[in-house]
Amino acid sequence: MSDSITNLAELRAKNENSSEARTRLTYLFDEGTFNELDPYLADGVDLSGVITAFGYVEGDPVYAFSQDINVKKGALTEAHAKKILKIYDLAAKTGVPVVGIYDSFGADLNDGCKALNSYGELLMWTSNLSGVVPQIAVVAGTCAGTSAMLAESADFVIATENSQLYVAPNSSIENTAENAATNGTATVVAKDDEEAIEVAKSILLKLPQNNLSPVPIYEFEEPSASFGDDAKSQAEAVCDADSVIELSEKFGKASFTALGTVGGSTVGIVATNKTDDKLTSNDCTKIARFVRICDSFAIPVITLVDTEGFEANNDTESAGAVRDMTKLAHAYAEATTIKISVVTGNAYGPAFVALAGKGANADMVYALEDAVISPLAPITAVEFLEHDMLKGVDDLTAARNELAENYAKEKANAAVAATNGCVDNIVSSAGLRDTLVNSLEIMAGKRISRLPKKHSNIQL
Repeated sequence: MSDSITNLAELRAKNENSSEARTRLTYLFDEGTFNELDPYLADGVDLSGVITAFGYVEGDPVYAFSQDINVKKGALTEAHAKKILKIYDLAAKTGVPVVGIYDSFGADLNDGCKALNSYGELLMWTSNLSGVVPQIAVVAGTCAGTSAMLAESADFVIATENSQLYVAPNSSIENTAENAATNGTATVVAKDDEEAIEVAKSILLKLPQNNLSPVPIYEFEEPSASFGDDAKSQAEAVCDADSVIELSEKFGKASFTALGTVGGSTVGIVATNKTDDKLTSNDCTKIARFVRICDSFAIPVITLVDTEGFEANNDTESAGAVRDMTKLAHAYAEATTIKISVVTGNAYGPAFVALAGKGANADMVYALEDAVISPLAPITAVEFLEHDMLKGVDDLTAARNELAENYAKEKANAAVAATNGCVDNIVSSAGLRDTLVNSLEIMAGKRISRLPKKHSNIQL
């Protein structure tokens, strides 16, 4: 037969060829634990174009696949899809995470409808596994069309600097990794394959094996960072030393999301402490997605709140800002994991409710001593409540600012919020980490039931 591989020697010769796809998997697995699956599955005279395997990452089991650009440019065929589907099936049976390494120009047109059917099955499987086992996509080359949809279905997407992630190849937009990071498609951009795999491994080590496993617990060192004004320093001040991994850094600039550990246990950190920037649609999407991922695997969420609210103007209202605000509030309200919020600065109106509303959106709410909590921004509140005091003044702006400052100090301070039950306690920045450690410990046994339903119907 001229159109197929006919003997073991041919199979071994083809499979033993070195490739970037195989090298990438060696970066992932602990030395000596790389176990390949179906290495000889062929598509005519070619092998399948994807390497599938299982192994261990820092001692924990992981399934993985790596597309081989050297075989038909990584084109997805029925045989190619079968190998990946087997990985998904094994992951579902054993509750083990999946790492997918993408480097393909799309479907093999010679496979026609078979390739389309295969893509449909893959999308079904990755969706079914979502929230069951962690899925990480590493985009190491081209990831186009439906493959891009598959990659984006993962919990986290790590892209190398030279990779491309797109649906429409002829788009006028430059489909770079940088663009993917800016629009929120890529979670992290890494310098090269090896760095991308290292990032994927660091994220994996923060996650439980599946949705029924507890979060991992590690030995830890106390943080050395002091509690500053920016999100990163605050996260590093409450988390264990060198444990913070920032995610989606270039998407939603008024917010900060990261995985870290507190007292050795994994937590998700959300911070909105950039008082010069209000939360945008991108910020709402970024935070909502992150909270849902944390909730899927029962990872506690600590939210550090310092925001003057949601960006609201003619453009945002026209674009449906309320939809994105509701999306954010819903993600918190729906989450059953531990939720602890800390008002570190300003928290006004709907933003306070969405990020730190007691009961539905937060189990425990704390405030730093100089926090300002108000239904409206103080400058707006005085226009409603103390407008008569502005009549006849020589310098309207100065008078309004003075009234707003007094309102914040006297009527919207942390003590007023505490006496009205908006926060559970007032803490110092120096004592915040201990408060969080104790709160996480006491909440460890949290159990909550929701009304029986298929799924919620909030726009996501």
